[in-house]
Amino acid sequence: MTNSNTFQAEKINQHIVKWLLDYATNAKVKGFVVGISGGIDSALTSSLCAQTGLPTLCVEMPIHQAESHVNRANEHIDQLKKRFSNVFNERSDLTPIFESFKSQVPSSENEATLNLSLANTRARLRMTTLYYFAGLHGFLVAGTGNKVEDFGVGFFTKYGDGGVDISPIADLVKSEVRLLAAYLQVPESILKAKPTDGLFGDDRSDEDQIGANYDELEWAMLQLEQGKTIEDFTDREAHVFSIYKRLNTINQHKMNPIPVCVIPKNIK
Repeated sequence: MTNSNTFQAEKINQHIVKWLLDYATNAKVKGFVVGISGGIDSALTSSLCAQTGLPTLCVEMPIHQAESHVNRANEHIDQLKKRFSNVFNERSDLTPIFESFKSQVPSSENEATLNLSLANTRARLRMTTLYYFAGLHGFLVAGTGNKVEDFGVGFFTKYGDGGVDISPIADLVKSEVRLLAAYLQVPESILKAKPTDGLFGDDRSDEDQIGANYDELEWAMLQLEQGKTIEDFTDREAHVFSIYKRLNTINQHKMNPIPVCVIPKNIK
């Protein structure tokens, strides 16, 4: 976990904003589009993009969304628009599209598998929507994944929220996301909210799904980086380490480039 006394929020903020601006300038794109969920990661990402001075489009994409998520998303968008004149927003209600999709594909008697498949479908519909807006405006899709989610446990949807052009906060662990978001005055309701992917239409948290909170996962990430094994721990620590190691292993297909079968030159 990051020590709040040593975290250099101002310098990190300036570094990311400059990186975003340089990347957009070199890529000759006009601005950024960010999906706004009502969570801290998307709030931080959009705040960073807004600081570049380039047009920043915040898109809300509800699909049977919990009211609390919608309220937090709107609070953040309203605040950001007041602070930055380059920020504008769109709302695309994807619920009818999601329901239409469900009516055109077979169901399953395995409820857990069905629910997970539909949750991932929500994320992929949102990715498609963001790229539609990006295409209209000549923008980049800015990802909202942090280091623990994207490169620790792989807690994202492949070709869903993982389908982005750039990842400005992917080298920040969750505790650092919290610190930088607080520095940038993200609404208190978002800072205090339990992390959730919002893909099931209810208030289940990331911890409910994973079995460990982000502070614990950050700890486990550090232990694995230091070469520790499950034998080094007992009780809750052993359980958390086991969760992290299992997810880090099974989700490598999300974190690594797509495997390519290279044909040897002597047979091609």
